[in-house]
Amino acid sequence: MKYTLLGLIFACAALPAHAEKALWNMTPGVTEISQQVYGLHMTIFYICCVIAVLVFGVMIYSLLHHRKSKGVTPANFHESTKVEIAWTVIPFLILIGMAIPATSTLIAMEDPSDSDLTIQVTGSQWKWHYQYFGHDVGFYSLLSTPKEQIENQADKGENYLLEVDKPLVIPANRKVRFLMTSDDVIHSWWVPAFAVKKDANPGFINEAWTKVSEPGTYRGQCAELCGKDHGYMPIVVEVLPEAEFDQWLADQKNAASAAAQAEQASLAQTLTLEESMALGEQVYMGRCAACHQPNGMGLPGVFPAIKDSPIALGDTTAHIDIVVNGKAGTAMQAFGSQLSLKELAAVVTYQRNAWENGTGDVIQTTEVDAVAGQ
Repeated sequence: MKYTLLGLIFACAALPAHAEKALWNMTPGVTEISQQVYGLHMTIFYICCVIAVLVFGVMIYSLLHHRKSKGVTPANFHESTKVEIAWTVIPFLILIGMAIPATSTLIAMEDPSDSDLTIQVTGSQWKWHYQYFGHDVGFYSLLSTPKEQIENQADKGENYLLEVDKPLVIPANRKVRFLMTSDDVIHSWWVPAFAVKKDANPGFINEAWTKVSEPGTYRGQCAELCGKDHGYMPIVVEVLPEAEFDQWLADQKNAASAAAQAEQASLAQTLTLEESMALGEQVYMGRCAACHQPNGMGLPGVFPAIKDSPIALGDTTAHIDIVVNGKAGTAMQAFGSQLSLKELAAVVTYQRNAWENGTGDVIQTTEVDAVAGQ
């Protein structure tokens, strides 16, 4: 028994020798800060293991060599000033030894100064919005795992629930500053490889930063319980070499300009019911079904139904307004900045005609534009 206990203690102390390969340990990450965090973690771990070996070693030695079966008579003594001073001073010195590297690392983690690029990260149920300051580039990033995998109708992919339609793209070897906030509830932007985990609070701005030396794709997720689809809010970051990032940024600006021109062109189009229903169903399943459910019945007491609802069967302007501008004080988001005029018109048309609502209304982009411009 005694050898088993001693073996466990020394196994604990020896564990970090293979820490990088151990599935249960932290990883060093790909940034200088993440490696500092890893080094701090291992330093504290070693200290804890040494303390454990010493404390349990004394305990086991005392149990074995001062047991009654050996005829040992218990000592009878009362307090010791020297011992009390020792067990106060020694832990104090140990804590000071831990605090010095920990403070240095924490100060470095909280220093976003002299950044080369600033990105605003806005969380909302259940997606991320990225806005590149000074470049007029911004987009939403949504889960792209197929619905069939989520519903166990297909085999899970390699990056199940950790894949998005539009990843955040940042340059390698440049300091990137993040400004974190939220549109609704508290979220938390977490990418383990960067050692970045920062809460996104509504009405507040939190700062974080990273500087990645290795181009590649890095994954994370929301680390705050933000609602029923919390697990469907992944983060994917693509780190590109500097020249490739500059080209990507230029392409995004051109794409934004082309999208603006397409918006204007869509105002001259007349949508048919069939076209709107096809596009509207696609938009609804991607953006609305998580709350209002694929059958339009919602979740009683949480998210209202659209089927047979006063909104879907009532005034078209009021229906467009709530989709475009959202509803303050509720989980209903404003989709005016997330969808194109054509997509907005299509999804409102779909909601007014699906699930036997059958109003026959076909919303046009000009109607949406009139409400959005108010």
